[in-house]
Amino acid sequence: MFLGDAKDAHVVPFFINGKDYHPERSFDVVSPVTGKVSHRCGAATVSDADAAVDAAAAAFKTWRRTTPAFRRDVFFKAADLIQQKSGELADIMANETGATLPWALFNLKTAGELIRDAASRISAIEGSFPSLADPSSSGIVLREPYGVVLSIAPWNAPYILPTRAIVGPAAAGNTVVLKASEHAPACMRALVSVFHEAGVPSGVMNMIAHDRDSAAEITTALIANPHVRKVNFTGSTGVGRVIGRLAGEHLKPVILELGGKAPAIVWEDADLDLAAQQCAIGAFLHGGQICMSTEKIIVHNKVKAEFQQKFVAAVNEIFPRDGPAPTLINEAAVQRNKALVADATSKGANVILGDADADANEARAAQLRPVVVGSVTPDMDLYATESFGPTVSLYEVDTEAQALQLANDSEYGLTAAVFTEDLRRGLRFAREIDTGAVHINSMTVHDEPALPHGGTKASGFGRFNAAIGLEEWVRTKTVTFKH
Repeated sequence: MFLGDAKDAHVVPFFINGKDYHPERSFDVVSPVTGKVSHRCGAATVSDADAAVDAAAAAFKTWRRTTPAFRRDVFFKAADLIQQKSGELADIMANETGATLPWALFNLKTAGELIRDAASRISAIEGSFPSLADPSSSGIVLREPYGVVLSIAPWNAPYILPTRAIVGPAAAGNTVVLKASEHAPACMRALVSVFHEAGVPSGVMNMIAHDRDSAAEITTALIANPHVRKVNFTGSTGVGRVIGRLAGEHLKPVILELGGKAPAIVWEDADLDLAAQQCAIGAFLHGGQICMSTEKIIVHNKVKAEFQQKFVAAVNEIFPRDGPAPTLINEAAVQRNKALVADATSKGANVILGDADADANEARAAQLRPVVVGSVTPDMDLYATESFGPTVSLYEVDTEAQALQLANDSEYGLTAAVFTEDLRRGLRFAREIDTGAVHINSMTVHDEPALPHGGTKASGFGRFNAAIGLEEWVRTKTVTFKH
């Protein structure tokens, strides 16, 4: 990927109707690794956005009529190509988002699995032939695609999240306009081009991006466009509220997968070594920049001291202090986490591990080492605010009721974890925790094709993945006829 002066930087084009599309304007994409402009990306106008929707609308007329076998085979080829190009694609992701190579390769592996899973389910989409009250009449319930789907994906998993945003809709016969994150346009442009190389016809998958100043104008225009029939958005709860409001104004259905404040409950009978390892990974993988990242660790008081010791040791082993610090998406993300810790300590919290005041060197201003905070109380910003960074809070409880109160005392409800050797207790916790997923004896970060994925409360609604995720992209049509 080009590194140099902004005026000479490569400009990432859009992908519209199977071709590169070069808008008049562009914006800088700054690498968090170097702090410098690594490349530029086209910046869409409303006219550019409309061109992408028009291409998708035209392609829908023929794509919806393709056979399940055709779509299946093309998707399988796309998954194979992603694996063949994994080295190249991982390099793009590492440069654009500061991701480590293992996280980038995990993204590509999971993206391939999502594609293969969706491909294998395409032929399972079926209607029904119910019996009607009138014996001289019959009815058919058809399952049809919506049309053009607007898919909006974030930067933190720039192959996994746009893949699930476009594959489900396209597998069901819809066409897609992917609005890429301004932080990872090269990743998402590369992803869409792989599908085209695999044989997805022109116009079925289109990609655009915009600068931050144009976000409201472009998003509003896309949702208002009459060809757009359904929207999916993965990102922050604040932006999700805006997307939901705009979609509601135009009576368009949405799937929203938003923020999280994932709790992990560690009970007195837990395997503490396992819990410590899983909580360390769950809290600090990819610098905590995952919507499912562990943000609250709730520990039974009988094992609090022992768990804390093991947890700190696990963090230091997995993320050693003499190794590179996690790179966040930008310096602003570092400052947000520092501010949360500063507010908490000013109100009585204590830092158990890490130093949020440590200054990064000029070339690494986007780096921050793991921070563990204790004695957090509800009057502190860290108690309720999603850090979306390498900051986690440790809590102590005596009873199941206290653990549940802490776990559920959040506007979010995406995922949770419970560590206990008593499966009955684990299932009891799982039933009472108000989240879209609960993982017993495993970390909060868990997303795979066979399992529906989505949240409750301010973490959104609707589901990606698995059979139920594919069902989100078809609607019923009733046809009756007289014999």
